[in-house]
Amino acid sequence: MRIGTRKSAMALAQTEEIARRLSAASPDIDVEIVKFETKGDQDQVGLLLPHGGKGGAFVAEIRAAVIAGDLHAAMHSLKDMPGNEDTPGLVIGATLSRDPPTDALVLRAGVTLDDLKRSKGRGFKIGTNAVRRAAYVRRLFPEIEVIHFRGAADTRVRKLDNREMQRLAGGGEVGPADALIMARSGLERVGLAGRIAHEFSPREMLPAAGQGIVAVECAASDWQTRRYLALIDDPAAHLCADAEREVLWVLNGHCNSPIAGFSSIEGRQMTLSASVLDLEGDQLLEATRTGPADKPRELGRTVAFDLLAKGAAAIIERSRPD
Repeated sequence: MRIGTRKSAMALAQTEEIARRLSAASPDIDVEIVKFETKGDQDQVGLLLPHGGKGGAFVAEIRAAVIAGDLHAAMHSLKDMPGNEDTPGLVIGATLSRDPPTDALVLRAGVTLDDLKRSKGRGFKIGTNAVRRAAYVRRLFPEIEVIHFRGAADTRVRKLDNREMQRLAGGGEVGPADALIMARSGLERVGLAGRIAHEFSPREMLPAAGQGIVAVECAASDWQTRRYLALIDDPAAHLCADAEREVLWVLNGHCNSPIAGFSSIEGRQMTLSASVLDLEGDQLLEATRTGPADKPRELGRTVAFDLLAKGAAAIIERSRPD
């Protein structure tokens, strides 16, 4: 089985985990990992928006190889997969058990959490490329300066420690950063969990839809690959993925929309929370519902309609690129 993935350390670690699980589930499976240098990997400077957001930057090329028959499957971080568009002919064949979905604060040496709290962010520069994280951190620290910051997880931490400036696509630089907001799971995957200074609770910073879930995509008509992938599928993670992505689908959220969604299962019940923010973090709409865990899309639609009733469509439209 040929599985395509990005060449970053985190993506390779995720794909190697898929290969281990497939081999353990069925020893006759021979897995070959095919590395891609996607547009997002090639451009470590510019915004992802010109590449079509995370979907265009990190997903599209590997998906195209699956559709062309050059790959049997593709590994994606679920949060990078666009939720407001359909890709005919492809399905998510497996989701691995969910890693911690929360966001984390990483500080530069010499900076403490007490420093940040006492100043309420005044004079601090915090780096992120995610509009959701930027909007939430502006709510938590209104005086902070959020700066554009790109790179693989280990690269970003190195740039933070070395006080490197972040180059901008149109020329010029910003930084250096005093802190970063990153996914806890990504830091753990590259062995940097010890750098976490603070883990944001979902109440403080609701995760992105699908954050912490590794998805394996394949051709809908490739039943042999689908049978193999079903062996490593985590049903709970798959149900949560369906619920959270349904929110994105109904809201028609795009790559520049600060939208969050997170679900959890207890017994036979699922609780799903979602939010929509404006880019500056001044407006925050939230909705939470609980329903049968075996009807995730219905729950996702209900939560999305709750947000639309509160005015989410207008906020999303204002953030839409020209």
